[in-house]
Amino acid sequence: MRPLAILGGTFDPVHNAHLRVAWEAAELLDAEVRLLPANVPPHRAQPLASPEQRVALLRAALRGQDRLALDLRELQRAGPSWSIDTLVELRREIGPQRPLLLLVGADAFAGLSTWHRWRELFEQAHVGVLPRPGYAGPLDDALERETRGRRVDGVDGLRGRPAGGVLEIDVTPLDFSASRIRALLAEGREPRYLVPDAVLADPGLLAPYRT
Repeated sequence: MRPLAILGGTFDPVHNAHLRVAWEAAELLDAEVRLLPANVPPHRAQPLASPEQRVALLRAALRGQDRLALDLRELQRAGPSWSIDTLVELRREIGPQRPLLLLVGADAFAGLSTWHRWRELFEQAHVGVLPRPGYAGPLDDALERETRGRRVDGVDGLRGRPAGGVLEIDVTPLDFSASRIRALLAEGREPRYLVPDAVLADPGLLAPYRT
């Protein structure tokens, strides 16, 4: 059964590193991949751009392809955008058997034990860990114990069950961030080759980040 994978974040703004890791995960996992912009991110500052502005950026970035999709459920839900709430909703929608994956960067994965109801994540989904350039931090004791028996070596280890595994996904790590792009725009510079051409083609899309 074809997995469903989700990649959450503020996408403030969306950039090519977001899109590249999502694209490669879709290829490697043969999965449907959805990008889910957060409404109220629990672990970082509120986005600079409004939800409507971030959705417009994502729609432009995803135009012309059919591998990656946009899911707006977290923007439509009041309160903090807890991942467990999203996974419970998705599991209810897709049924008990289809593999579901939560895609997270290696740095976010290392902090997973600070997430809301974090152990329940494994009841709803697998966790796919994406490399983060320059990051090799250790896991805390609680997370190490929880994941020790959950690690699988490849995609086949996830397909036979709907949830509970941890897989490191070998995607191409791109070493730049949304904060770097915001800084470039604030300085009046152009983030060409860092954001999709479709985003650059519409000057209004990046207006929230220019000073």
